[in-house]
Amino acid sequence: MARTVIKLGSSIVAEPSGAVRAGVLARVCDHVAERHGAGDDVVVVTSGAIARGMQVMQLGVRPTAIEDLQAASAVGQGKLYRVYDELLREHGITSAQVLLTFFDMSARTHYLNARQTLRRLLDWRVVPVINENDTTTTDEISFGDNDFLAAQVAILIGADRLILLTDTDGLFTADPRTDPGAELVAEVTDFEGLTRLDIGHTTSPLGSGGMRSKVVAAEMATAAGIPAVICNGLDEAALATVLAGGDAGTRFPAQPARYSSFKLWLRYAKPSHGTVVVDAGAARALRDGGTSLLPVGIVDVRGGFDAGDAVHVRAGEAVIGKGICNYSAGELRQVMGMKSAQVREVLPRATEEAVHRDYFVLV
Repeated sequence: MARTVIKLGSSIVAEPSGAVRAGVLARVCDHVAERHGAGDDVVVVTSGAIARGMQVMQLGVRPTAIEDLQAASAVGQGKLYRVYDELLREHGITSAQVLLTFFDMSARTHYLNARQTLRRLLDWRVVPVINENDTTTTDEISFGDNDFLAAQVAILIGADRLILLTDTDGLFTADPRTDPGAELVAEVTDFEGLTRLDIGHTTSPLGSGGMRSKVVAAEMATAAGIPAVICNGLDEAALATVLAGGDAGTRFPAQPARYSSFKLWLRYAKPSHGTVVVDAGAARALRDGGTSLLPVGIVDVRGGFDAGDAVHVRAGEAVIGKGICNYSAGELRQVMGMKSAQVREVLPRATEEAVHRDYFVLV
């Protein structure tokens, strides 16, 4: 039995006019039903609620004001889910609509609750159809066309693979719509090597993502040991080929160095509220020794944060990691650079570690 997350971007779900691509969704649901019938668990992550709302309300272009986006999503969300529900019901499959927000991923308790709910739905042999709750999201806190959401869901449920469907054949060396010399990248094993490629943020008129967000989503999944594929959801054969174990699009094999689910949540989902700058010795100990960060190694504190918030850890201007701080910004400014005995004199109840190694992840 395999557990698969299939993500459909706005350009797959809707025509440029905003009308639902009924034939494409029917084909995807056919494949979902086939894998479900074979005993696999399948989760669908879909974009397109705003596009559907735009079409219903006859909006010519995608709105830019957050309240307009939220209202369009409210109009389109239920209508979009109904399409999936009816298509899956034709195969005798029960589906469930699940709406998540960035807060659900960033707050640890909500994160664990979401995982429990999704796992129970899968235990019941229900196909979750997940979308971001755009009616309550903000322009500062959102998932890039649900690419990050799909990766987080894959990590949440311990998926065996993540398939990201888009309107191109995969990742290219440049944007194939503007560069005729662009070549398809068949496999990516070195994400740092992608920096030399022209991977842009170009999106469809209806979407908010782009290839860059899909590559980051693939990196997130593979860091958890989950292989990912970016392929063309408009190609009638691509999804079937990938589900059957064949090659289509761009493959991202699972990375050998696997993080715990907690550290993946910390790295990708929990927002940072400030920055702690450390000296060279502390940076070396964090990178190479896997040690905790003590106040003595801190040379600067930037921003305002409370104890329990996540902070970025920098050496100079280079970010080396992210961790949950045991001190507020004000407390840390009082004791930075001090040895443990001195810290206890200033803050008698303070813990020895500013950031414990169990709550720190290298980035």
